[in-house]
This record gives sequence, structure tokens and C-alpha cells, in this order.
Amino acid sequence: MNGILLLRIATAIILLTHSVFGMFNNGINDFGNLYLNQIGFAPFGVFLAWSIKISHVVAAILLLLNKYVKPAGFVTIFILVMGIVLVHFQEGWFVVGGGRNGVEYNFLLICVLLAIMYPNGFKIGSSA
Repeated sequence: MNGILLLRIATAIILLTHSVFGMFNNGINDFGNLYLNQIGFAPFGVFLAWSIKISHVVAAILLLLNKYVKPAGFVTIFILVMGIVLVHFQEGWFVVGGGRNGVEYNFLLICVLLAIMYPNGFKIGSSA
């Protein structure tokens, strides 16, 4: 098993567990109603919350299948960045320990997704 496969599996597990659990404990509806609608996304908060979580499930499946990895990664990174902007930035860096609900988890997931999407690094310019 190579490192990128391990990262794809681990990221898929994280995206699935983070999404599926909320589908069964009303967490997605609560996030839509009690947070997104309250910060200006009404009346679309619940739809947006479900769209986010379904996109995570789709991204997880695509990562496991190693199909459409870059589009799945870009969508997920966009969602993670918006999570940082709207939710986590005001809480600081730390998820636990030196704080609570901070940006470090999203930051790590973004870096892992970029490593999966560009396993050979970024290519800048031509290689003529």
C-alpha cells in the first residue's frame, strides 16, 4: 500500500464519519437551522447543510475509487475553507488543548487533499 492510497482511505473515512453520523442524529438539520439560517443563509440553510454532507459522502466514495479525485478535492477544499471562514477562524487555531473548534483540523485536511490531488507536487511552467 502506498502513502497516497493510505491518505485516500483515511480521508474517506473521516469524510464519511463526519457526514453519516449527522444524518442520523439530526446534526445536519440542526447545523442548517440553528447555524446557517441564523448567519444569513435562510431559507436555504438545511438544503446547504445537506448539500455539504452529501458532497462529503460523494468525495469519500470517489477517493476510495480513485476517480475524479481533483474535482472532488476542489469541492471539498472549498467547503473546508468556507468552514474556516464562517465557523472556525473566530475560534483560533486549536481544535482541542489550547482552544476549541479552531482551524487546525480543516487546515490538515486541506493539506492532505492537496497531497492526494498532486502526489508529484505542483508543476509550475513548462518542462521544455
